[in-house]
Amino acid sequence: MNKTLLLTSLLLVTACAGQPSMTSAERLELYRAHAGEPVSSFQVTGRLWGWRSLGNGALAVWPRSNQGFLLELSGPCPDLAFAHSIGLTSSGGGRVSAGFDRVIVRLPTSRTPNRVGCHIRTIRPFNTEVVKESQSDLGEGEVTDRDPSIPDEPTQ
Repeated sequence: MNKTLLLTSLLLVTACAGQPSMTSAERLELYRAHAGEPVSSFQVTGRLWGWRSLGNGALAVWPRSNQGFLLELSGPCPDLAFAHSIGLTSSGGGRVSAGFDRVIVRLPTSRTPNRVGCHIRTIRPFNTEVVKESQSDLGEGEVTDRDPSIPDEPTQ
């Protein structure tokens, strides 16, 4: 009887433990594998449904629960992995564009985020049916108008 109880308890603990979490690099490869061709921009109004850091050079954003985009940045984005929220710039009307807009990182210890931000190089839609994330596991984000005093980076 004790052996059966012990075995049942062990099976329950193993089932509840689930799979080990992926590293940022593994998660980025998963998103890349399920992303489509690059698009020039996407529409979002006000707040993002959620976002997830994929290392210091990429992130996934959800404008809506059933729509997601992989954003790859022009270079490393310091502190992206530690951000408690992000902002995306837009040219107005909530349109976020590759080559023009940026990711603004907000850290819990900083009252004012770096308003220059990290330049978005590419935008690729991904399949949200395959790459599923719980909203409780995602960060908060918003979209703000692009600051016209910050010059655009030249496209390469």
